[in-house]
Amino acid sequence: MTDLLDLPVSTLQGEDTTLGALTGGGPALVVNVASRCGLTPQYTQLEELQREYGPRGFTVVGVPCNQFAGQEPGTAEEIAGFCSATYGVTFPMTGKVEVNGDGAHPVYQRLTEAPDAAGESGPVQWNFEKFLVDADGAVVARFRPMTDPGAPEVRTAIEALLPR
Repeated sequence: MTDLLDLPVSTLQGEDTTLGALTGGGPALVVNVASRCGLTPQYTQLEELQREYGPRGFTVVGVPCNQFAGQEPGTAEEIAGFCSATYGVTFPMTGKVEVNGDGAHPVYQRLTEAPDAAGESGPVQWNFEKFLVDADGAVVARFRPMTDPGAPEVRTAIEALLPR
């Protein structure tokens, strides 16, 4: 089985890399994102997590996806411009991928095997589903879309993976 962090991804700028290179070798919160979703304001809290925990080795990785009601229709340039201008996003973003179904990106094929707090694994429910991955590539927590990125359970899980 391929290690999650070794799986290839493309950046939003079209550069080939791996998930591990995007995370910088530390823990990461991998989130499927969309620019035209009711949950899009979660970008604000995702960026807050990046700014607060980034200096301690943590990274948010945004993964644009257009599978949910066509809420991420833009080009890579449009997505990058929106995220930067509207939310000041500084965390890395991948190119647009599918997260569910036969065309699901290999990263999401692996991530969706992980259960949430209720013990349920399987397909991503909607935009802004969050997967917390430790520095070794193990999925240690899964937070469904309605869970706010700044929620205590998210912060506690992130802090547990970071050096003091």
